[in-house]
Amino acid sequence: MSNLAYDATTDSEAASETEVAALNELRPLPRISIQAFCETESIANPIERAAIDRRMAKTHLKVHMGGIATAIEFYQTAQTPNLIIVESREEPKQLIASLSQLSEVCDPTSKVVVIGHYNDVWLYRELIRFGISEYVVAPISMADILSVISGIFIDPDAAPIGKSIAFIGAKGGVGSSTMAHNVAWTMSTLFSSEVVVADLDLAFGTANINFDQDPAQGIAEAVFSPERIDEVYLDRLLAQCAERLSLLAAPSMLDRTYDFDPEAFSQIIDIAQRSAPLIVLDVPHIWSGWSKTVLMQADEVVITATPELANLRNTKNLVDTLKKLRPNDGPPKLIINQAGVPKRPEISAADFAEPLDVIPMAVIPFEPALFGNSANNGRMLGEMDAQHAIVKMVNEMAHILTGRSEIKARKKSGLGDILARLKLKK
Repeated sequence: MSNLAYDATTDSEAASETEVAALNELRPLPRISIQAFCETESIANPIERAAIDRRMAKTHLKVHMGGIATAIEFYQTAQTPNLIIVESREEPKQLIASLSQLSEVCDPTSKVVVIGHYNDVWLYRELIRFGISEYVVAPISMADILSVISGIFIDPDAAPIGKSIAFIGAKGGVGSSTMAHNVAWTMSTLFSSEVVVADLDLAFGTANINFDQDPAQGIAEAVFSPERIDEVYLDRLLAQCAERLSLLAAPSMLDRTYDFDPEAFSQIIDIAQRSAPLIVLDVPHIWSGWSKTVLMQADEVVITATPELANLRNTKNLVDTLKKLRPNDGPPKLIINQAGVPKRPEISAADFAEPLDVIPMAVIPFEPALFGNSANNGRMLGEMDAQHAIVKMVNEMAHILTGRSEIKARKKSGLGDILARLKLKK
């Protein structure tokens, strides 16, 4: 992990929509060490922002100020990392001479990226001939840095990595698992795409019941035997729920406790992403090291909440925390579930969304008959009534989460005294 304490969460430093779109195409980087030697803050800042991106979670990056001269002095006594990034404002011929000196103290296996201030074709050709991995002309963005590093360390011919979508509830019982399972089933049927559902609630998971499955093995075997995990072993643990839908089921038993290290599920998810284009992670309503890691590293996060005050508080905390953990990603998606319960005072969808600065992906009305019959029969909503309005909402969510459509804006109303009430509750 990066050892930087840099905070890239201010509005001026947040990733732009263009950067977010570019970053979504990048894969996580392998476990490598990177050191950067910068002459200007305008180059150091985007490198520091890149260091805390979730795609750099396995890397170790450190930024030094001082440019090539500092790098030469530093590596007189220090071992060189996998990648060295150097910024230089020197003229082309002097830059070549400085890099020649740097090469004398560097391990020949270390890659070098040069960020220069001269857009010179001769210089570029000479640097490539000299063995430099890449030459980038300033100014640069955080997305440029990640793209360059990915281009060096990730094989362009490697199999694509599946998209991971993590669902979590703002409170227990809000229907997050139900939404996760139905969206997963819908993506597999609508788009004829292979989908893997991983039930991460090992003690109380409901995916096996919702999909009417009783597999002998599942995610517990994977998480408790990490040394055995590979694509072949994972495939043996998957239960086939539908033609293109597989389940990594939770044991849903209390014969042991389920305390895990922060990275406990990372390897399982990485391997699952090499097995299917879409991975749905059903994350229980807990806050632990491993659940935080899963949410931080997922490609998309979906929060399900019911329209009441405690849910709003919890959702606000989740949204704010995830924005800090994922500064270069878009905000979490929001589902407001069980809206319109008879005789229950509740917050309107517009008032609920306003303090979050998030447009709800869907507002699901309270329909106990549809959901109850679906759960009791081990069938998905689309199997019970394909023409139901809620099923069409689930279809739309599947389109949004796979990038086939965008969230439609809803009309906002006044916030009223909701924020004040939240403060009083603290």
